[in-house]
Amino acid sequence: MRTAGLPSPARRRARFHRAGRYNEGTLDPLLSRIAAFAAHHGLFPPGARAGVAVSGGADSVFLLHALAALAPEWSLQLVVLHLDHALRSESAKDADFVRELAASLGLPAEVHREEVGRAGDNVEQAGREARRRFYAAVRARERLASVATGHTRSDQAETILQRLLRGAGPTGLAAILPATREGVVRPLLEVDRAEIETWLRERSLAWREDATNRDPRFVRNRIRHHLLPHLAAEYNPALLETLAGAAAIARDEEAYWAAEVARLAPAALRSEPGAVFVDTGAIGALPRAAARRLLREALRRVRGDLRRIEFGHLERLLGLALQPQGAGRLSLPNADVMRSFETIRITEPGADPRRPYERELPVPGRTELPGSGAIEAELDGFPAGTAVGSAYNGNEAVLDWDLLAGPLVVRNWEPGDRYRRAGGGGEQLVKALFQEARVPLWERKHWPVITAGRNIVWVQRFGPSEAFAAGPHTRTILRIREIPGAG
Repeated sequence: MRTAGLPSPARRRARFHRAGRYNEGTLDPLLSRIAAFAAHHGLFPPGARAGVAVSGGADSVFLLHALAALAPEWSLQLVVLHLDHALRSESAKDADFVRELAASLGLPAEVHREEVGRAGDNVEQAGREARRRFYAAVRARERLASVATGHTRSDQAETILQRLLRGAGPTGLAAILPATREGVVRPLLEVDRAEIETWLRERSLAWREDATNRDPRFVRNRIRHHLLPHLAAEYNPALLETLAGAAAIARDEEAYWAAEVARLAPAALRSEPGAVFVDTGAIGALPRAAARRLLREALRRVRGDLRRIEFGHLERLLGLALQPQGAGRLSLPNADVMRSFETIRITEPGADPRRPYERELPVPGRTELPGSGAIEAELDGFPAGTAVGSAYNGNEAVLDWDLLAGPLVVRNWEPGDRYRRAGGGGEQLVKALFQEARVPLWERKHWPVITAGRNIVWVQRFGPSEAFAAGPHTRTILRIREIPGAG
């Protein structure tokens, strides 16, 4: 970056106080537009503390001057935030520039350095993630209501084109929102970059120039310096305004869909810690547009955001939800998807891995299971010749203790396991029982069975083996009680 020399702090403060107002004290037109936009979207509650993200570039320098001019009327307390990405030799000078600028305006500054890597285009994503972490940390520590960034109408236009080029759906047209769930606000979305630079030059206010903003290796730079100017020159001189208008319409559509998704979600989505379950029957009964929105919401609940989720990802997920029957899997950015019967489960990658287990079952005692839940086992005397009733009532089984030789072992189900359950006819594979009972695939991996030697004597939900179930000649009963988990 380079900059014109900064004036002395005293001259800078005097120049700033003249920057935002005419002689009569009237707010200048550009700042008036920003104030109206911020008020319309409720970006700055009166009396709040707000962070201002300042890189040193023209947009963020203007943002700081604008908010400092508006702060007295809104009773805002401002804190300047700067993250040095340590990517260029001049980055330390950028940090010094921001510190001096903040001091000249009498504002506190939080300056942090974090190396974000040098992996080609990935450095852009790494930088964004580093800034988000930094803003969130300072916001929590300083109790800031929001963090303002210098995104402009020019950035809005670039973002819309970039998203459309990579296949974003209608939601992509909403582009940069005035405010996010994470507390980031963008008060400059109705201001062009050219207007900002003119405003700063007219007031002799300096900023830093970053040479990487012209590096053609980055897609956004090619859009900014080549595609947008070409489209404006050849097709629509008011292209920035046109794209910003499309984004505003799309934001209104998003507001409608947010309310509609909130109304529809209870019938179609179920959230548990680390997972969201989708009812494919409920999804299939909806118009595709609504179904797609609910699937986006399911992904957002699991991931926390929808970054890197593109229209094509949603179409694959929608296709899995709408197929008539069967199972399937998808791997999406930061999300694993599995369908079993009429349910789709979405989790973070690698969540809830299969953990084989095998341990002796204490009698009496309670055994916690790796998946969830527990098994309680206890002995109970039973007079011979007394009718025992059902050997299994849905969550409690009774077995003949005297028929069980050797220690009892509880382990997870394994492919090939088979047994003859009490009252169930012939011998069956446990997998076949899963199919009959429509047990989802993700519930099976930790499914407990109890063995005595080589014999399976009990399977969760399906009860005791015919050969070991308590009967009229049983003297001592082993009670196996299933304790459901929180999930």
